[in-house]
Amino acid sequence: MAVLFIEYPKCTTCKKAKKWLDEHGVEYVDRHIVEDNPTAAELAEWHERSGLPLRRFFNTSGMKYRELAIKAKLDAGMTDEEAYELLATDGMLVKRPLIVADNVVLTGFKEDAWAEALL
Repeated sequence: MAVLFIEYPKCTTCKKAKKWLDEHGVEYVDRHIVEDNPTAAELAEWHERSGLPLRRFFNTSGMKYRELAIKAKLDAGMTDEEAYELLATDGMLVKRPLIVADNVVLTGFKEDAWAEALL
């Protein structure tokens, strides 16, 4: 299974997730979320495939999220297309780590969910 691992290398959660992937022998392609931010088209596809609410793709604990008052914009009825475009402007807005595999898209690192999906 081809696994794309999208991370911010300085993020402690991303470091834990990467260590988990290595310890469990999961092969992956590493992608820096700031240097190679997902495009709006990628985000739209991954959101659709994930079955997750769109809000799960936002880094809600990030400074940019608060600075741009994104929660208020989402609550006010931001469309999915507007959200994809906004997320595509800055990798620091995107929830990380992000796993994209043949049959699954996961946001954030939850060991149980990763084990179920990847092992």
